Amino acid sequence: MDTSLLNSQTVELLSQITGQKLTQKNLTPPVIFLANLVTVLLGVIFVDGTVAESEKQRLLTTLYRFSIPESDVRKLTHLMIKGVKENQVYKQVNNLLALAAPLSESEKLLLISFGYEMSAADSEIDTREKKYMEIVAKHLGIKPQHLVVLEAGFTHQANVEPIALDEVHFLLNPARFQQLDTIFVKAASDMLAALPTKSEHKTTKPHRNLSYGELKKFQEYRKQLDNSCYQLFQIIQDCTNRGFLPHTLIEEVEEISQKVKSQQFRLAVLGEFSQGKSTLLNALLGEEIQPVREIPCSGMVTVLKYGTQKRVVCRYKDGREEEIPFEQYQLKATISEDAALGCLSDELAHNEIDEIVFEHPDLELCSSGVEIVDSPGLNEHPERTAITQKLLKDTDAVIFLTNALRPLTQVECDLLQDVRTQLNHGNKNEPANNLFIVGNFIDLVRSEKGREQVQQRIERIVQGQKPIVAGENRVHFISAQAALDAILQGTEDDYLKAFQNFTQSLEKFLTFDSGTVKIKHSISQINRVIKKGLDGLYKSNATLDGKIQISEAEKQEILEKIGEASGRDVRIHLLADQLIELVFEQITESWDEWREGLGDRIAQKSQYWNSEHNPALSQDKLIRDYTNQFIRDLSAEIDEWGNTKLKEIILQENIKYLDTSIAYELDAIQGEFNRLDQNIQTNFSKQLKISIDSINDDFMGMGGIGSGIGIGGVLAAGLMIFTGLGFIAVIVASLAATIAGSFGFGMLDFDGLKDQIKGKVCELGFKNFDDKESRDKLSEKLDEIVGSVFNSRVESASRVIAEAIALYENLLEQQEKAHNETLEQREAEKIWIYQKRQELEQVQDGLEIILSKCTIV
Repeated sequence: MDTSLLNSQTVELLSQITGQKLTQKNLTPPVIFLANLVTVLLGVIFVDGTVAESEKQRLLTTLYRFSIPESDVRKLTHLMIKGVKENQVYKQVNNLLALAAPLSESEKLLLISFGYEMSAADSEIDTREKKYMEIVAKHLGIKPQHLVVLEAGFTHQANVEPIALDEVHFLLNPARFQQLDTIFVKAASDMLAALPTKSEHKTTKPHRNLSYGELKKFQEYRKQLDNSCYQLFQIIQDCTNRGFLPHTLIEEVEEISQKVKSQQFRLAVLGEFSQGKSTLLNALLGEEIQPVREIPCSGMVTVLKYGTQKRVVCRYKDGREEEIPFEQYQLKATISEDAALGCLSDELAHNEIDEIVFEHPDLELCSSGVEIVDSPGLNEHPERTAITQKLLKDTDAVIFLTNALRPLTQVECDLLQDVRTQLNHGNKNEPANNLFIVGNFIDLVRSEKGREQVQQRIERIVQGQKPIVAGENRVHFISAQAALDAILQGTEDDYLKAFQNFTQSLEKFLTFDSGTVKIKHSISQINRVIKKGLDGLYKSNATLDGKIQISEAEKQEILEKIGEASGRDVRIHLLADQLIELVFEQITESWDEWREGLGDRIAQKSQYWNSEHNPALSQDKLIRDYTNQFIRDLSAEIDEWGNTKLKEIILQENIKYLDTSIAYELDAIQGEFNRLDQNIQTNFSKQLKISIDSINDDFMGMGGIGSGIGIGGVLAAGLMIFTGLGFIAVIVASLAATIAGSFGFGMLDFDGLKDQIKGKVCELGFKNFDDKESRDKLSEKLDEIVGSVFNSRVESASRVIAEAIALYENLLEQQEKAHNETLEQREAEKIWIYQKRQELEQVQDGLEIILSKCTIV
């Protein structure tokens, strides 16, 4: 719909019809379509000069499909019926054409379809009504052959011209009506269901399976790595059982092995409601798994992954889990139709389900090592920020889906910016390398020029002067439905080729970009353990040779240093506890100071809140728009406090102090052990340094323990959870329902009414924000953030200290053992150690082979 075609005559006409003083900004697409629909339907009813009671009921039944009881739209509908009837607009061609001027070809066809539907309610179409609709259709530019299809559909005639039928199905495709409202999408879908179905080209070809060969290769490398971990574990365990290596190495190998075993590619699919996300997933999987319909469908996060058997696990927000029958999966994963057509945000906010995990043994993509996360539509979701953070956690790649008929709306662009920032861990300026933009429904853009314009718009936004994405082949144009049809029917066409080009680009990124990084990191960790093992066995061999001799005085010194190291570990824990207590005192003081001026800041920002909805005609939607903007501004305020006060001052200063203290304690331990190394000819301080370096690798971006560069990785991850606090949307999600009905209908002072609504939104929003439930959620979230930031540092330091202690305890045990063994026993053990060193080197060589294979593009 092109609202720019509205003129002052149309605005004046609609003001006259509704009895309201309207402006052009009040005439939204749904209002314009509804005015046209009322006009055409009344024309059908009155054309024969008499109006039966059954016709009145049919009129209301049809119009009530576009509103819910007691809503502003329902009231507006009655005003329009009254106004159109009194002014006999349906008889005035010029006025009818003025009303219909903004309508697209599809919208005009849908409009006249309702006329045929009502006229044929008793399976026959009155000749006078038919003539009226033909006249209207002619003025609207609707093809006569399309009217024949409509008449055949509603009078149950079988024979229609195939080309005309295909054209009608194309024009009434529900995806074309998303600009209007969800309820019009549903109406188009219902209309198509009443018409003759398109003839399908039957095929006997087998189901076409998409191949993910490169991903399967990567899974082979992962299995080889897993096997290397198992071999390493067996060697280390043997050495530990014989007393030649400390037990901490076993724990280290087990941790690495667990990470390798669980290593999957995580692929998230994002976008607004009704963009075809579920259909895209079905095409990727090659099977109709996800529920699909034209109106909003997916209501929660759904995780699709490989499992040895088909099963569905429902996880609730209160921590409960239950396995549900497969037959209930689509029911659980789908929002109700009433919510989809009405107050969608309320049902989403109060849904008790956190996520649904669907495991399946036969899905090609999942069995190739990809875990797919399907998001609910995020444009109306009250927890949009929290949902995107959850989806993007540990995500390897993101598919962002947009509708090619209206590509990258402002809401989508805002969401894309948020996604890009989160993928880059808070960096708002760098483009994201792991973000794929996919324009769906490209089959509905028939002209080559139209497709070029769609492509140019998307590429200009995402790859322009301030690019959102980086890397090759990150933008694709597909028809998910056409591709899925080709896959299921075993055929091949241009849409399937375009889809395969997209999947190949995605597969290449996952394997050669993300996958190679995963393999290299795992190999680095395994090699680190191997080096420790080789050094430990070298030391054990030296002990057996008598090259390491520990006197009774040196033994006592070692025991003293072990005790001192344990004491330093205790000091680190006590310091962390003290700092956490101090942090919460500082947080309380800072939060109270920030909260004092919050009301004034939000009130000032509310002056810039805007909505396309009329406070008298669409009050419920206006309230929802203002509520969402209240959530947005409140979340932004909290983000600002979190990043400036909490992160850059409170946490950063205290973490820096903790880092410095940990570095001091570890340096002291390493210094003491270095002196011991010189006295007894060991190299344990070097092994200790390897472990400290591994902490620095784990906290990349922090600069390592004691660097003083910043909080870095762990704190950044914690604050990504914190962003918007996640609970803000839940607190105010019901505001729209609370405020609705607080204002009278029909007020002419629209600006004054808007200010009153803004004030009420702020009043009730802050009331909910400051209540006990909100304070408890705030405290819970801050406990989570502060605890994760401090505990991760303390636990890493404790691991290093425990390893250092274990090294020297193992040395003392070996000295005692060697002292009690015969020469023959020591020689036999030296041979055994040599064999184990060779086995470790063989594992090391195998890792080099895996690395060389996976890095070949």
